[in-house]
Amino acid sequence: MISKISEGVTISVETYYQPEYSNPVNGEFMFAYRIGIENKNVFPIQLISRHWYIFDSNGSAREVQGEGVVGVQPIIKPNEKYSYVSGCNLRTEIGKMHGMYLVENIYTKKTFPVSIPVFEMIVPFKLN
Repeated sequence: MISKISEGVTISVETYYQPEYSNPVNGEFMFAYRIGIENKNVFPIQLISRHWYIFDSNGSAREVQGEGVVGVQPIIKPNEKYSYVSGCNLRTEIGKMHGMYLVENIYTKKTFPVSIPVFEMIVPFKLN
């Protein structure tokens, strides 16, 4: 598991290769990732949007932006944690992602960025 604290928010990431949704012969590798967002601030926050940078090991890169995560904009109270699972398809057996969330202090309505740490997605047989 990878973790990073940014602006009083801890982001933790775990990745899982999804062989049942992958087709290596066609260069399709599916990964799931579980994100934990823990609010260590003294105020509640709301996750407004996400911005991802995704890299395949062949040098290709793409960006994904959107509102919330998995269709919601969760409110996370102080010392509480929100978790969700999502996925990413790669064209190679190895890749990585990182990004940021834009969150809002519920009390002041001010927004601020929270960093999502770089995490790797590696097909298990590549680790040997």
